[in-house]
Amino acid sequence: MAEASEERGFRNRAAPQDASGLQDSLFSSESDNSLYFTYGGQSNTLEVRDLSYQVDMDSQVPWFKKLAQFKMPWTSHKDSRELGIQNLSFKVRSGQMLAIIGSSGCGRASLLDVITGRDHGGKIKSGQIWINGKPSSPQVVRKYVAHVRQHDQLLPNLTVRETLAFVAQLRLPRTFSQAQRDKRVDDVIAELRLRQCANTRVGNAYVRGVSGGERRRVSIAVQLLWNPVDLTSIDRRSREHEVATREKAQSLAALFQEKVHGSDDFLWRAEERELGEGTCLESRALPQDTDWPPTPTELPGPVQQFTMLIRRQIFNDFRDLPTLLIRGAEACLMSLIIGFLYYGHGTIKLSLMDTAALLFMIGALIPFNVILDVIAKCHSERAMLYYELEDGLYTAGPYFFTKILGELPEHCVYIMICGMPTYWLANLRPGLEPFLLHLLLVWLVVFYCRIMALFVAALLPTFHTSSFFGNALYNSFYLTGGFMISLDNLWTVPAWISKVSFLRWCFEGLMQIQFKGHTYHMVVGNFTIPVPGDVILTSMGLNSYPLYAIYLILMGIGGGFMILYYVALRFIKQKSYQD
Repeated sequence: MAEASEERGFRNRAAPQDASGLQDSLFSSESDNSLYFTYGGQSNTLEVRDLSYQVDMDSQVPWFKKLAQFKMPWTSHKDSRELGIQNLSFKVRSGQMLAIIGSSGCGRASLLDVITGRDHGGKIKSGQIWINGKPSSPQVVRKYVAHVRQHDQLLPNLTVRETLAFVAQLRLPRTFSQAQRDKRVDDVIAELRLRQCANTRVGNAYVRGVSGGERRRVSIAVQLLWNPVDLTSIDRRSREHEVATREKAQSLAALFQEKVHGSDDFLWRAEERELGEGTCLESRALPQDTDWPPTPTELPGPVQQFTMLIRRQIFNDFRDLPTLLIRGAEACLMSLIIGFLYYGHGTIKLSLMDTAALLFMIGALIPFNVILDVIAKCHSERAMLYYELEDGLYTAGPYFFTKILGELPEHCVYIMICGMPTYWLANLRPGLEPFLLHLLLVWLVVFYCRIMALFVAALLPTFHTSSFFGNALYNSFYLTGGFMISLDNLWTVPAWISKVSFLRWCFEGLMQIQFKGHTYHMVVGNFTIPVPGDVILTSMGLNSYPLYAIYLILMGIGGGFMILYYVALRFIKQKSYQD
């Protein structure tokens, strides 16, 4: 019944008996503004044979939710395994559109994941997937199949053209000239009707940009750009455009008819019976792109990946002016508040405890403001990172160096805004050398705090778990920093924590810059007692290493967090459970 009704419906649409009539019925509806995909490249076939796919429901539950339910994260029960797909078979060829219809939760997305080799948390029980008559493999899938995800994962502050240009730089072969890359971008923009918004930001729920439909077409364009699945529609902006696009559509339709001639697809058999033997359409040769598909060795290397990634990050970050202004104002306000709190002493120096408290506050408060910002930003990009790594757009190495180095301009400006007003308003040790040493130490500790936040964000799957662990780690460093309690009075566990606490080494370095080799005068009643700065440092347990060694120790701790961050990026899937 269903097949018969579909056949009758197709006959009605294909009623005209000549070639132009057929092509008009396919491409020239006056009121239709949709996009028509007609393939004009080499013939490809996707076939699924008797596929049964089993989903492990326990594996779909994140480990932290299992812990919340008092279950061990690694446990899995046999009764939690369900068949998501059972005995499914189909065959689809180039130029055909296959609609997968089903209710929510029936396994449509799982089927696409299995076909594209992204069957996370499941297992193929039986059946096979074939592409062009060969068993599917990740290399074959990456070469012939483009997967447009259900949700858009795009950077909001880049324009449509910049988004596509970035993909063109990473996905098109090295042999392509810049003019060829620009032309490919322009062609895809034109084909997907994105010209009117090509220079508009992509946007998201919080940043105003293109419309939702246009954003969806940008996601499609990203895939078409490097795996062009040809696109055509009738352009009626002028008579000349209409004639040119209609001729292209007729050529594609004729070629399409020839390719499916004699196939076992009942729709096309029905059409052939309707048209008869004498109405076979003549094939028209279409130009083929001889540069496609590229071999893996032709794709851009790590250096070019890093270059494009860092350009994209800088463009995206520095166009978010409201966020930059808010962070700058926050840093400036905090610096001025702390500076004016200690201002007004003139030639009278701060007391010993006041000076120590100020230096500890500088080394502890400035990095603390960075942690949540970095973690939140990383988790907002996590889903996009996961999909781009999965698609092979770049590898973990270039992205690692991009995140380490990409925020250095913003980082340097932030440290200058935070450090300069406080240092001079609080009347700390005068001179260019102590000021520069002070600023460098604060720069290092904030930089390594950023790397610690990057590691935590890559290690854990949600913003809440990352922020909790990041705060716990930071507070352990804070409490063992040498100001809340003397380092000599720490018992074994916190004493070991203090050795890897960058806040402890920052505080020790700032105290040495301020007091070492300098005589401090303490006022006791009517008496002024000179106290050598080295005695003060020794009494607080902050004179165990020379100043240059403190810088080296900080670099070692920072290098350790860099290694941990790279390992997390390389071996932990960055899939966002919030999506």
